Amino acid sequence: MVTDKQRPDPKKSLVGFVVGDVSYAVPISAVKEIVTPVPLTLLPHAPASVAGVTDHRGEVIPVIDLRIRFGLPPSRDPRRSKWILVEVQGKSVGLVVDHVTEVFGTGGQELKSAPQLGLGDDVRGILGVTSYDSRLVFVLDVSRFESLTTSLEQSGLLAAAAKELA
Repeated sequence: MVTDKQRPDPKKSLVGFVVGDVSYAVPISAVKEIVTPVPLTLLPHAPASVAGVTDHRGEVIPVIDLRIRFGLPPSRDPRRSKWILVEVQGKSVGLVVDHVTEVFGTGGQELKSAPQLGLGDDVRGILGVTSYDSRLVFVLDVSRFESLTTSLEQSGLLAAAAKELA
């Protein structure tokens, strides 16, 4: 018997995670994989939110600590954190999150506009807000992380790290 399964709309599918006490998500179409953290190479003169870089399957990947980027203190238990590897303008970027929750959709509803909460909004790069499992989830615009990777490339920090990791 053949069943007519419909594939979920990738534009509506999200990978949920928590940073601090707040629920976030990124579009599943941008997610390459979710990995357990590995050792990092620190980059001198990198922005504070760049935890470092790592060699993942032959690619030098900058890793951004979302706790630092969102103005939170470092995690008290980094062993419990996960990395969500996302693709930004054809390059991989790792996002350090406290823990990954689940993959979910918006139920076909459009994202709501994020409220203006102050100066941190531009840093967070909130694309919109949805509700899931009785809580608000802030959906991040992964393209906002391109400025960090571009600045690392332009300064030569990624190239220097790639040589060090080779």
